[in-house]
Amino acid sequence: MSPVYLDCNATTPLDPAVRDVLFHFLTEEYGNEGSRTHEYGSRAKQAVQKARDQVAAVVRAKRDEVIFTSGATESNNLAILGLAAHGIDTGNRHLISTRIEHKAVIEPLEALEKQGFEVTWLASDEQGRVRVEELEKALRPDTLLVSIMAANNETGVRQPLEKICGIMDGHEAYLHTDAAQAFGKDIEPLRNTRIDLISVSGHKIYAPKGVGALVIRRRGYERIPLKPLVHGGGQERGLRPGTLPVALVAALGMAAEIAVKENEKRVKHCRKLKEAALKAFAPLSPRIHGRQEETMDHVLNLAFPGIDSEALIVALKDLVAISNGSACTSSSYTPSHVIKAMGFSDDEANEAIRLSWCHLTPEVDWIDLAERIKYLR
Repeated sequence: MSPVYLDCNATTPLDPAVRDVLFHFLTEEYGNEGSRTHEYGSRAKQAVQKARDQVAAVVRAKRDEVIFTSGATESNNLAILGLAAHGIDTGNRHLISTRIEHKAVIEPLEALEKQGFEVTWLASDEQGRVRVEELEKALRPDTLLVSIMAANNETGVRQPLEKICGIMDGHEAYLHTDAAQAFGKDIEPLRNTRIDLISVSGHKIYAPKGVGALVIRRRGYERIPLKPLVHGGGQERGLRPGTLPVALVAALGMAAEIAVKENEKRVKHCRKLKEAALKAFAPLSPRIHGRQEETMDHVLNLAFPGIDSEALIVALKDLVAISNGSACTSSSYTPSHVIKAMGFSDDEANEAIRLSWCHLTPEVDWIDLAERIKYLR
């Protein structure tokens, strides 16, 4: 029997309804949405426009504020690097972010540092939350962009977006959030219109890998002055050239629509799994990373002092599939930069494991898992 899959923060399974849409547009409605001269192209265009509406509705944006990309990594790069020319033109070369961001945010910001931009890196507290008072102090007249994630991919800790939006109210700096782990799951915070840019990943909300979106909210009638990172066509308002993968886009749209409709039911199932996990692990006195009332219901990051995470993953591999950090950096494992940013040592970071599930996850024998862990000590 296969182990139970508990790595949904890395990638989720396809929702059955999403799979049906994907296969339909792969095998039946396979036209290019840029083809204006025949019905196949027309129907493909209609599917793409419907998907824009479906994605936009999640965050209460407008259809023309949604740009389709290959995923949140590309969206993050477009949001950050795409503002560089505007920063140079205006002299606003100051950026603000945090040390708990995904590498897809940290590395583009580091690239801009090498080009003469200044980045203020905010610290998090020991619970993995950004210190909003530091943001208030860090904002300057020449601040171009603030980039703070909605929910952390390793710990599941939600960042205080409402307070962040309040602090930035009235400031001209753009606000970007990497919402890969929160889009379609933590609905209300992303509907705050002070958030200018929202990065979305399809394979975190039960859509296929290889598709995502960047929501680019207008300020009144003004569009955010992003520049494309690649050139070669006028697709996606000239910001993201290339033939749109209609099947992937339509699947993302369906996933977004279902996520809102089923949100309450999904949260209930995920919360039930978490409560059972915490109860089963409690006798082992784990170190839990993140205050649970501030953490997404589908994620649990914890450590069992004295047990290395790699050894634990191997010992449990016949029972569950879990990880010890971001899948995007797992090819060369180093202690989690997120856990270290929360104030833990290298050794403590090396003990951290991440369990993440979803509404499609079956019941887990948490007690059996706890018993196996108990005998590793």
